[in-house]
Amino acid sequence: MRDTESPRTGLRGTRARLAGCALLVAALGAGVTGCSSDGSPLSAEPYDAADQISFGGSLDEGKPADPDKPLEITAEDSDGRITDVVAVDASGRHLAGELAADGSRWHSTTPLAASAQYTVRVSTEDEDGRPGRKVFTFTTGKPGAAKRLGITFGPEAGTYGVGQPLVAELSEPVEEPAQRAVVERGLKVDSTPSVTGAWYWVDDKKLHFRPKDYWPANASVQVRSNLEGIRIGDRLRGDAAKPLTIRTGDRVIAVTDAAAHRLTVHKNGEEIKQIPVTTGKPGFETRNGVKVVLAKERFVRMRSTTVGIAEGSAESYDLDVHFATRVTWSGEYVHAAPWSVGSQGYANVSHGCVGMSTADAEWFFDTFRQGDLVEVVNSEGDVMEPFGNGFGDWNLTWDKWREGSALTGSGKTPETAQQVARLRPAAA
Repeated sequence: MRDTESPRTGLRGTRARLAGCALLVAALGAGVTGCSSDGSPLSAEPYDAADQISFGGSLDEGKPADPDKPLEITAEDSDGRITDVVAVDASGRHLAGELAADGSRWHSTTPLAASAQYTVRVSTEDEDGRPGRKVFTFTTGKPGAAKRLGITFGPEAGTYGVGQPLVAELSEPVEEPAQRAVVERGLKVDSTPSVTGAWYWVDDKKLHFRPKDYWPANASVQVRSNLEGIRIGDRLRGDAAKPLTIRTGDRVIAVTDAAAHRLTVHKNGEEIKQIPVTTGKPGFETRNGVKVVLAKERFVRMRSTTVGIAEGSAESYDLDVHFATRVTWSGEYVHAAPWSVGSQGYANVSHGCVGMSTADAEWFFDTFRQGDLVEVVNSEGDVMEPFGNGFGDWNLTWDKWREGSALTGSGKTPETAQQVARLRPAAA
């Protein structure tokens, strides 16, 4: 423990310095420096507040602090009070805490990191309203035997469309709401320009992050974890995680009106192209809602047997498809369909995909990237699933999205988010 602040002057200041030095040596087992006076009773510098505060919880005499216990700071002087506490570890992580309304006590509300060094700045006020201050350091010990929670962020580094969610994959399941809250607090997302966003627990081992609205165009987004060494559960601590930085490109959105048989493309708010299309026919209606481009395949073989249609039946097919832009894992694409050009712009005859001419499909393929948005309206089909069949994240309202956070909602996954896609991947 090191005293790094100037002392208060005068007789009271002398007593305070002596008591403060004795308290820190006895209670915290560390050397103290700087117990001296500047001789000016009217000094504007805060006085040494060591005699006004005591420490408990994780701190124990002569030992590293127990990372499994909270840090507690108490105002010992009945005529004084604590006004502020700032605790930061060596990597810059702030320790959140709560101060009693009367200033009598402060305690940490987030876990301490294991094997870390903290610097704590305590501000106080005496009965005359004069400010006091105490700055001290302490180290935390090693954690007991526990599993490590690894985190892998996705997608891979690169440039994506403005609809691309961030994904955090956990190495261990986290079920309890309190533990989920610890995890969320440790996952930091920064973007330039800045956005309002939140995490959503898809299941016990996966979270998605999206902004309230789409990402800004040409933004830089970084996600990182501050959970290394942090206690999450009785036998679970955070491990180191590799941060991720992605960029967004232009704001590119396609809106397919299934009733009008037309797809309209907007780029940065301006309409740039209209394309005649065909969508799913009765019994195979295209899903309504917002979908995110998952991948692009110049060639894919599409077979009806992969979606449960018996070979040789009236609806069976086996087609070589070009310029296929995938929007669901169950096999929904925007792709070239030269066999239905006569129906494009007039009728819906596909088995659920959005079909267009080869030339238009090639243009679409070249214009759209992973993370761009494809929305379908006025179809008789179901609404795109929020999860499990691609990125349907944007089909939840912002209020519903926040319900999936352990910080702003229950942190539990609604049943609608756990739906399993009806179809399996259609590409062989």
